[in-house]
Amino acid sequence: MSGIFAGERAVVVGFGASGQAAASALAAEGAEVRVSEARAVEALSIPPGLEGLDVAGGGHRPEHLDGATVVVLSPGVTEHAPVVAWARDRRLRVWSELELGARLFDGPVIAVTGTNGKTSTTEVVAAALTAAGLTARACGNVGYPFSTAATEGFEVLAVECSSFQLRFTETLRPKVSVLLNLAPDHLDWHETFSAYAEAKARIFRLQRDGDIHVGNRDDSPAAEVSHGAPCEVRWFREGLPEAGQTGIDGGGVVGLFDGRLELGRPRGGGRPFLVDCAAAAAAGLAFGLAPDAIARAIGSASPGPHRGSMVAEVDGVRFVDDSKATNPGAALAALEGKSGVVLIAGGLAKGLDLSPLASAASSLRGVVAIGQAAPVLVELFDGTTPVRVASSMEEAVEEAFDLSAPGGEVLLAPG
Repeated sequence: MSGIFAGERAVVVGFGASGQAAASALAAEGAEVRVSEARAVEALSIPPGLEGLDVAGGGHRPEHLDGATVVVLSPGVTEHAPVVAWARDRRLRVWSELELGARLFDGPVIAVTGTNGKTSTTEVVAAALTAAGLTARACGNVGYPFSTAATEGFEVLAVECSSFQLRFTETLRPKVSVLLNLAPDHLDWHETFSAYAEAKARIFRLQRDGDIHVGNRDDSPAAEVSHGAPCEVRWFREGLPEAGQTGIDGGGVVGLFDGRLELGRPRGGGRPFLVDCAAAAAAGLAFGLAPDAIARAIGSASPGPHRGSMVAEVDGVRFVDDSKATNPGAALAALEGKSGVVLIAGGLAKGLDLSPLASAASSLRGVVAIGQAAPVLVELFDGTTPVRVASSMEEAVEEAFDLSAPGGEVLLAPG
């Protein structure tokens, strides 16, 4: 069978959405594919077209790699997992599904990464590309696999890249790359912040003259990493821009390029979403899009689900869902400029230091702690803010409502 993966004997580790997309892309391009999956084979749902796939279930084992030439990891498999060590012992190449997309797509890519705001930025970039008359779509970590979109005839792709996926890329060279921000996250996967930052930096590792990297001038860790890009670097700001930059002014995105450019005012969302739009505008301009196409895209943009949307108002109390705020930096951004908030936070801490959340105590009316991180949050806010512990989300909402007052807000931002 012909195809760019003809002759490869690939083992796909993990058979969730990413693993299924990887298996489909490999098989369609001529590879022999085996799946190694933690769940029992009987518990799996095999998608159409992959019914005859060789699936080894019940846990990853060294013999699953027998005869392999390449291993493709699903994002949930950490680089410190035994199966990765087995692959390295055998000197096998280790890729992510993102690497498959990079090998399959021969058009230009705008690639976006960062700790917070990746999906929003990627979607606005894709909307700007479409507004400019290009066939484009958002893919990658947004929920539509890069390797799937790569074969669907698009002229250009806006690709959201997670640190898990970037860690195992070899050939990804975006026309424009974006690093939105950088704060400790996923330390249960990467183990150290430096390893996490290094994975993020792989987004621009292969860029060269003619490519552009877009960095955040107001995020010190991200700016430091962005200075290492081996290509032209442009900047966006979280406030007013300087010459050659995009930024925000009031409720709109502006740029300073031979005069002031009005680049759109999104339909909704708070300041974090506005900053994401400024980053998307910088990426669009770097790609060569006309300002009016960018302004049309931003003008029709609003945050997606779980990104600061108000879901109800009861007795004068607003209930806001920002459940995509899954690290302290994102939770603090969700709280910025607010007061009288009852925060529902907690869950799995991912090895993160949650202490920065204590800086928000003055804006909080109370905290409801949930999940494994609940004891840490109780200790963090004890003596400064009323704290309650809930064993379910229903209980958390009830406790938060009890702590709230008319005119206030219950905010789900797990942190």
